[in-house]
Amino acid sequence: MKQITLGKSTLTASDIALGCMRMSSLTNKEAVKVLETAITGGINFFDHADIYGGGTSETVFAEAFKDLGVSRENIMLQSKCGITPTGFNFSKPHIISSVDGILKRLDTDYLDVLVLHRPDALMDPTEIAAAFDELEKQGKVRSFGVSNQNPLQIELLKSVVKQPLLVNQLQFGLKHTGMLDEGFNVNNLSPQAQPTAGLIEYSRLENMTIQAWSPLQYGYFEGVFIGHEDFPELNAALEVVAKKYETTAAAIAIAWILRHPAKMQVLLGSMNPTRISEMIEASDIQLTHEEWYLLYKAAGNVLP
Repeated sequence: MKQITLGKSTLTASDIALGCMRMSSLTNKEAVKVLETAITGGINFFDHADIYGGGTSETVFAEAFKDLGVSRENIMLQSKCGITPTGFNFSKPHIISSVDGILKRLDTDYLDVLVLHRPDALMDPTEIAAAFDELEKQGKVRSFGVSNQNPLQIELLKSVVKQPLLVNQLQFGLKHTGMLDEGFNVNNLSPQAQPTAGLIEYSRLENMTIQAWSPLQYGYFEGVFIGHEDFPELNAALEVVAKKYETTAAAIAIAWILRHPAKMQVLLGSMNPTRISEMIEASDIQLTHEEWYLLYKAAGNVLP
């Protein structure tokens, strides 16, 4: 599996990672099989959040990982905090207490990456910086990032936070292409010109790794587009390309994301070992320009 460098760091991670949001639904035996499949396939990066399964996803992961007998130093653990039952909270006390809870549930001494989970309108960069400094000094968190934030929100944080922000976790895939559509439709009244504040270009300029979440979803958690009857043209195109590379439509959909020169990291959300194995194949597939645009248009996008 291909490796990428996360942002402005020396961390080398697999370009396909496993998102563990749904792990809370698994038995220990099932979770062990999922992790074994992922690690054997070359995945060394696992994404969590304190709200996934109310924290249970992290606990299930820790127990399964312990049973695998793999060294902690051979993998990277990322988790997110900031979402609360009433909204968002990036205050220093909340960040600190959240990390303590995450570490306890994951049964680890440190996180490789801590990500602020969505933007908090009330965030005080000075308070966030103080939390990051304390967590780094204590050895509890080694690197930091954000999710679903626009360039100015990131710049606001960077005005005070001294640690590099390595990643921005953003929804992206063949049926969620707003970040691309904006670039194609500069100074155009097309409904595809969705304002994303140049996130892809900003991320490339600032050397922030985009972590693409829900890569196979359409809409906002509305469902998976692979094999869906509402998207016949896209699925037909995926099948044609998949046949050429002797793989699956899902793997091609992941390869489409990895083909972008921004060097994104894809977060798989599946807890099905067979599907994980199939999608891991995407790391070794290099789509052509023609195939990439074919799929973009088959997804319902119109070029100007």
